[in-house]
Amino acid sequence: MIPVKCVGIDYGLERTGLAACDDAGVLAYPLTTLRLADYPDRKAFLAALAERVLAEDPAAVVLGLPLREDGTESLTTRQVRNVAGRLMRRIQRPFYWMPELLSSVEAEMDLREAGLARGRRKAVLDQQAAVRILSSFLALPPDRRRPIAGETPRSDGFA
Repeated sequence: MIPVKCVGIDYGLERTGLAACDDAGVLAYPLTTLRLADYPDRKAFLAALAERVLAEDPAAVVLGLPLREDGTESLTTRQVRNVAGRLMRRIQRPFYWMPELLSSVEAEMDLREAGLARGRRKAVLDQQAAVRILSSFLALPPDRRRPIAGETPRSDGFA
């Protein structure tokens, strides 16, 4: 396996958190949070999101896939799948799913344990959720990484 840099995305209807990892593909860290309200429309938001991802020059993009506790999909899951398709057209990199259930809850606990005040936690919560998503992905053996439909398995550690 050849370690490579990835960007993780925790997509939300109001805020989207981004995280990246080091070039060795070991340590995930927060990047930024993009707020839909800061853009004139969803198209401009997606363009800014794609631009920010590409600024990191990742080898792959990992999207959190929100599932219900029983593993079924919700309306939010379908919205994330739709966004993934739009991003894939803008970002010519392999995309991978990372199923997530409690990334935001776990991120909130991380930030509380770190001693961040409530207002500061809200500002970085989505970034920390993206860190959780990306860290979980990086911990997976390559054969358990799930490429988004249309992707072919690769020989560099990304199944």
